[in-house]
Amino acid sequence: MTKLTKRDFLAGSTAAGAMIAMPSVLRAQATVIRWADGQPQAHPSPQSAVKAAAEVKEKTGGRIEIQTFPNGQLGSSRDMVESVASGALTMVTEGAAQLGQFVPQISIIEAPYIWRDAAHMTKALKSPLIDELNKVLVEKRGMRMIGVTYYGVRHLTSGGKPIKSVDDMKGFKLRVPEVDTFRAMAEAWGARPTPLNFSELYLALSQGAVDGQENPLPTIQSAKLNEVQKYLVLTSHIITPRLVIVNESAWTKLSEADRAIVKSAVETASTWQDAEIAKQEAGLAETLGKAGMTVSTPDLESFRKPVLATLPAKFESKWGKGLWDRIQSL
Repeated sequence: MTKLTKRDFLAGSTAAGAMIAMPSVLRAQATVIRWADGQPQAHPSPQSAVKAAAEVKEKTGGRIEIQTFPNGQLGSSRDMVESVASGALTMVTEGAAQLGQFVPQISIIEAPYIWRDAAHMTKALKSPLIDELNKVLVEKRGMRMIGVTYYGVRHLTSGGKPIKSVDDMKGFKLRVPEVDTFRAMAEAWGARPTPLNFSELYLALSQGAVDGQENPLPTIQSAKLNEVQKYLVLTSHIITPRLVIVNESAWTKLSEADRAIVKSAVETASTWQDAEIAKQEAGLAETLGKAGMTVSTPDLESFRKPVLATLPAKFESKWGKGLWDRIQSL
């Protein structure tokens, strides 16, 4: 992990971009790839980036240096994605819904209740669907997906009251990512969606600015959200993939052989991360319960029904007619 402030990053991004663009004969230093992530270093996602960086360094003899920046060091989720689009940042790992601000169709793969289970998600993301979405991302926004990771099943937490059914969500100030599908889900539940960057979440929960939040179990643990939330409510409302995105211009400046090395390292690290997330999920509800949280399973259908009654139709024009049904049929 490399320490860098957001101010340092913004000040140096122009120079870094120029460095990547310079012919190798003029460069004494290695080609530097900056890879950002909003998750804390304790989470498997930034850890997987460190593993990929080590493999790339070894296989290129140090010609390519991947510097990793976890914990939102380089800004909010939106900031980081925009920086990759502009070329100020080379890579980011981010949720698919965040990419929806650039290519609307992509947000469907992080929609509530779109996946039956993790196997369904994996099957779809290995189908031609992902190639189609990637083609649009490259052509329209100059970014490319070079990896897909499993982030986990998302659940609710509450600081002040138990949640037994969706009726308990009325007026509940729910922190959601700064994306429209998550806001629509919260509204369908009767909650008050409160978009916040992830790096602001712990403080917002501790001060009561929001009543609760939703995230996978490994994220809840690695960000220590159990310290400021009493109730863990196992809603399983979203199975989340995260995408490894690279700036297309920086990507094409690498040789074909080096691109293959980077992509292989990302895939190997992602496989490790997926297994680690699954392993953590298997026991974390019990672990968080022993640490003091009250763990419960609510009336799941009461959460599912209002979302499916409104959200697919609401976003059909954004995602494309028939795409929801196509994914459901896989």
